[in-house]
Amino acid sequence: MAHRTGTATLPLHTGRAPRWLFQRMTALSRALTETIVIEHGPSAFLQRLSDPFWFQAFGCVLGFDWHSSGVTTTVCGALKQGLAGAEMDTSIYVAGGKGRASRKTPDELREHASRLGLDGDSLVYASRLSAKVDSAALQDGYQIYHHSFFLTPAGKWAVVQQGMHEYTRSARRYHWLGESVTDFVCEPHAAICSERTEQTVLDFVARDSADARAAAAEIAREKPGTVQREMADLLTLELPARHNVDLRLDIAPRNLGKVLITTYEAQPKDFEALLALKGVGAKSVRALALIAELVHGKPASHRDPARFSFVHGGKDGHPYPVDRQAYDRSIEWLRDAVGRARIGHSDRLAALRRLATWEAA
Repeated sequence: MAHRTGTATLPLHTGRAPRWLFQRMTALSRALTETIVIEHGPSAFLQRLSDPFWFQAFGCVLGFDWHSSGVTTTVCGALKQGLAGAEMDTSIYVAGGKGRASRKTPDELREHASRLGLDGDSLVYASRLSAKVDSAALQDGYQIYHHSFFLTPAGKWAVVQQGMHEYTRSARRYHWLGESVTDFVCEPHAAICSERTEQTVLDFVARDSADARAAAAEIAREKPGTVQREMADLLTLELPARHNVDLRLDIAPRNLGKVLITTYEAQPKDFEALLALKGVGAKSVRALALIAELVHGKPASHRDPARFSFVHGGKDGHPYPVDRQAYDRSIEWLRDAVGRARIGHSDRLAALRRLATWEAA
């Protein structure tokens, strides 16, 4: 399976899955996860989670609406609840979630790492950087509010996170696959999938932004006074219309001065080290992007990088109401198949393989 990671843009849907459906979602998500892990291994499950198309289809199988923003939070929530206590069977550990739950991710990752003998700090770093890239280095108008981190005992990981666009009331989902991330700040998303693209974007992690990233890190190492004088000069310029920032309204020189003191003292060796610093957020990145382009002639990319099927019905009754009996039969069939496979009888999983082969043909 190709390592495809990226984003999916979805309309905002309010409400939540009814309790009777969410309970079934947790049971079916666990059964499906165990089936995939038995057949293909835990790494393959992470690869599937990192594919926005597969993730969307997975949500449809669980009974969610294919075009709803709620599929992200509900599917990740069902996986976290369904796999809790079953990690020894599934080899999949889940941390984070929506809102307050996302802020617990570092503590949960350190707890998982302690049990598995992994480096908790490196996992927390991956969690923080993936969130910071999609909120500060890639500024597409979507504010991150959901962050789920999936981990295997071997230390492999995947991230599914979602941001909300305040004005369009749509959500965009971001997928990461740890084993395919060779550079956190250069094309960390191997492919991008989205229903809409935004016109005002600052993409500091595009390959085309490499010179701008280097210039930003160099600027961050300079004495704060030097940079602030350059900022003062920028205030007198007529900025190009494509810039999504008004220096007079969106950048507070006093606050930027505090950040520059931090960056000067830290002397970040590159843009990744700069982005990892506490206090370096979206406004700081925009300011450095402007200086890098207008003073140093190193522009960042301003292009938006964003370029199923139902089985049991949908929670809102589209295309038809959830068939509870069929749903329960699917859960029981998979539970039985997994149980039989664990004691050496893999006839039912073999039947699934034959079905997949027939579908492909």
